[in-house]
Amino acid sequence: MIKARSGDLWVIRFQDGEKLLEGLQGLGIKSAVILGAVGMLRELVFGYWDGKRYVEEPVPEPVELLSLQGNIGDKEGETVIHAHVVAGMQDGKAIGGHLLQATVHNTVEVVLLQLTGVRMARKADPSGLLGLYPEEV
Repeated sequence: MIKARSGDLWVIRFQDGEKLLEGLQGLGIKSAVILGAVGMLRELVFGYWDGKRYVEEPVPEPVELLSLQGNIGDKEGETVIHAHVVAGMQDGKAIGGHLLQATVHNTVEVVLLQLTGVRMARKADPSGLLGLYPEEV
């Protein structure tokens, strides 16, 4: 991973073979907005919330990362990445959903905005999801 920071703005380049979610968790950032990302992914697994659980949808082939947005939060000291992704298939079709797993294929370039003065707390909701409870700090 190659990264640079200007104030609260981070620019990160992930390299081939790195696990995207684990890499974001390893930054040590507890409160941020994922502004966007481009690149390529493999071993991609989407999730679709059916009201009770995430139904996993693996994507067998490498795809173009067209869009990634979401946030980085905190649940009792554990970093939580909540991100949605849109990926382009070789035939030009786009697919998307909740990001459960992905390995960088060639490269992924991410831009993050770290939030100072705001804690992005994650707490269990009655729905079974981890709800976002932002707090001023």
